[in-house]
Amino acid sequence: MSREKTAQLRKFVAPFEKADVKASVRQIANTIPPFILAWFLAYQALDVSIWLTIALSAVAAAFVIRTFIIFHDCTHGSFFKNKKANAVVGTITGIMTLFAYEKWKREHSIHHASSGNLDKRGVGDIWVMTIEEYVEASKWERFKYRMYRNPLVMFGIGPLFLVLISSRFNRKDARKKERNNTYLINFSLVAIYSLLIWVIGWQAFLIVQGTTMFIAGAFGIWLFYVQHTFEDSYFEDENEWDYVKAAVEGSSYYQLPKVLQWVTGNIGFHHVHHLSPRVPNYNLEKAHVSTPPLQQATTINIKSSLKSLRYKLYDAPNKTFVTFGDIKHLLGNSKTAQQ
Repeated sequence: MSREKTAQLRKFVAPFEKADVKASVRQIANTIPPFILAWFLAYQALDVSIWLTIALSAVAAAFVIRTFIIFHDCTHGSFFKNKKANAVVGTITGIMTLFAYEKWKREHSIHHASSGNLDKRGVGDIWVMTIEEYVEASKWERFKYRMYRNPLVMFGIGPLFLVLISSRFNRKDARKKERNNTYLINFSLVAIYSLLIWVIGWQAFLIVQGTTMFIAGAFGIWLFYVQHTFEDSYFEDENEWDYVKAAVEGSSYYQLPKVLQWVTGNIGFHHVHHLSPRVPNYNLEKAHVSTPPLQQATTINIKSSLKSLRYKLYDAPNKTFVTFGDIKHLLGNSKTAQQ
C-alpha cells in the first residue's frame, strides 16, 4: 500500500467517528446487567458444583471483556460525545475491570502515538526486543525477556500483575487528576470488595471474582498481544515511522466467530481502531467493510493466531518476527567475539 493511498484512509473512516448515544446506552444495557447476573449465578452455583461456578464465572468474564471495551472507548473519548460522560462511565467501568481510568488513558494514548516505532517502545505496549538488542544484552536481561515472553508468565502472571500492581499505583510524575482518579478507583474497590467479602465470605468471593477476573485478564492480554505480534508486523525507526502505516500494517484484523466478535466488542478490527481511535467499537466493522483498502490488512483467525506464540524477537533489517531458535547461531558468534 503506497503512502498516498494510506494517507487517504483516515479521511475514509471519518464518517464512522461519531458516537451514537442510543448505541452506547444499548451496549451498556446488554453488558453490565448480564455481567452482574452471571456473577450472582456463579456464586449461587457454589451450592451445586464448583465446576458449574467456574463455568458461570467464565461467562461473567466474557462480559468483563465487553465491559473493558466500553472502558477502552471512554479513554479514547469515542463512546459518548460528552467528555464528562466518557469520564464517568470510564471510571465506573474502570472499577469493574480493575483499571485506573486516567492512568490507562494516558498510557494507552502513548501506545497509539508510538505503536511500531522502534525508538519509542516501552509505554503501554508489549515488550519487544530486536535481534541486535537481544544479542548484545546481558545474560540477566535475556533471562528477564525470555521469562516475560513465556506464555505461562505473560498470560498467567501477567493478568495478576496488571490488576494487582500496575493499575494500583501512579507514575512518579502523574498529574493530580490522574492521581486522584487512581485513588478513587482503589478506594472504591476496597469498599466494594470488603462489602462483598462481608456478605458472602472471602472463600466464595475469591473463587467467583478471582476466576472471573483471571480469565478476563488472560484473554484481554492475548487480544492485545496477538493483534500486534504477527510475522510481518510493522516496525520502523523514528525517521521512517508513519502513523497510518503503523495502524494498517502493524495491527491485524482478528477474524473471530460472531459470538467472540460480540464479546470482544469488535476489537478484532484492530487496524481500523489504530487508524482512528475515535471510531466507537460498534462502528469498527462498518468502517472496515466500507473501506476496501482496510480489507487488505493482515487477517488472522484463531488457528493462525496461535503461531504468534512462537514469535519472540523482531528482525529489523528483514522486517519480520523470529523465534529464539532462529538466532541461536548469533548468540554463539557473540560469545566467540567476546572471548
